Amino acid sequence: MGRSFEVRKASMAKTQGAKIKVYSKYGKEIYVCAKNGGSDPESNLSLRRLIEKAKKDQVPGHVIDKALDKANGTGGENYEVARYEGFGPGSCAVIVDCLTDNNSRTYMDVRQCFVKNDAKIGTPGAVSHMFEHQAVFQFKGDDEEGTLEALVMADVDVSDIEADEGVITIFAPHTEFFKVKNALSDYLGDTPIDLEEITFVPQIDTQVSGEDVERFEKFLDMLNDCDDVQNVYHNAELI
Repeated sequence: MGRSFEVRKASMAKTQGAKIKVYSKYGKEIYVCAKNGGSDPESNLSLRRLIEKAKKDQVPGHVIDKALDKANGTGGENYEVARYEGFGPGSCAVIVDCLTDNNSRTYMDVRQCFVKNDAKIGTPGAVSHMFEHQAVFQFKGDDEEGTLEALVMADVDVSDIEADEGVITIFAPHTEFFKVKNALSDYLGDTPIDLEEITFVPQIDTQVSGEDVERFEKFLDMLNDCDDVQNVYHNAELI
């Protein structure tokens, strides 16, 4: 799953416009996280993880600071979390996470992405049972047994670990994120962790082929162009 997980992740920051979209996405998410749980990363662990992730994605410091300042102020936007599930082109399972100040608008925008690409939006829970909410880490290495031993010695609950083509991928319950991160930091020393995030990991892949591949790529592009869409998870394996 390690390599297929990496292939499944699509980079949005390919153009200047896409970078602005990424900055906007992080700014909104940091604002909501700080507004709900406090703007101190030391006491708000979700905020700390989000800021670290934003910095890895090269989000400028002034974007992060602006979002935190905004959260510390009075008033501001009232964003809500909205999640939509359904089946994309080729019958792959899709979860779309949004932050919105207008549920009706966001639902219509996301629904159009499904409708225009031979996909079907479903009811809550339609496909989420096909995914696990997990912490995922990746770094360069091939000592799978040594890594697992270090995590076990640190009393970390690991769901799975894989070594493939010089890359080690670790899957753990999302609640174990910081325990895994701290254990890996002690074990790896100066070796950087290339990927560290909490995400939805599919338990079964769905092969998407032929004309559905082009539809699927258009489908993802349309979702990523929606201002309210924060993350898209799927189990598509393009062939």
